[in-house]
Amino acid sequence: MIKRTNAKPDKLELRPADAADVEAIKNLMNLAISELQKPYLTSEQIKSSFLAMGLDTQLIEDKTYFCVWAGDVLVGCGGWSRRATLYGGNHTSGRDANLLDPATDRARIRAMYTHPDYTRLGIGRRIIDASERAAMSEGFKSLEMAATLAGRDFYLRCGYEIEREWEDKNGPDPVPLLTMVKDI
Repeated sequence: MIKRTNAKPDKLELRPADAADVEAIKNLMNLAISELQKPYLTSEQIKSSFLAMGLDTQLIEDKTYFCVWAGDVLVGCGGWSRRATLYGGNHTSGRDANLLDPATDRARIRAMYTHPDYTRLGIGRRIIDASERAAMSEGFKSLEMAATLAGRDFYLRCGYEIEREWEDKNGPDPVPLLTMVKDI
């Protein structure tokens, strides 16, 4: 695992993800799921998480997904979507690529991950802020997400509220998730 550097928030580069970033994004997602979920999930639930969580390349194609780099290290990724899918990767069942209506639907915050050695540096906040601005620029007035227990407190600090608690049952061990919402 890469050890924390003296990276300062002003030295981090946020940019839209592209196809060349896919492998780094997958590696970061796997690391974040494996490490950051440990205080909240059993090892069996973490294994089940991999069956639901992961990269949705539609986000990259739509140019609504961001990467944060500290030099050549991917330290965060996440974004938003104008599509109906709430969460999950390319492999997750129940995907829906239909476009949302900004007048009546909530945009989605999607696939937020931070490198375990780079937490609490404002990386997630930068991605959330960029996502909220982009969704607002397309006319959306509210957002929703499927949040993990590991992300709950961060999203509460960002102004999101818990709408409901539920479980993802894509794997043998249900994984607790939260639908969190915010007006923008």
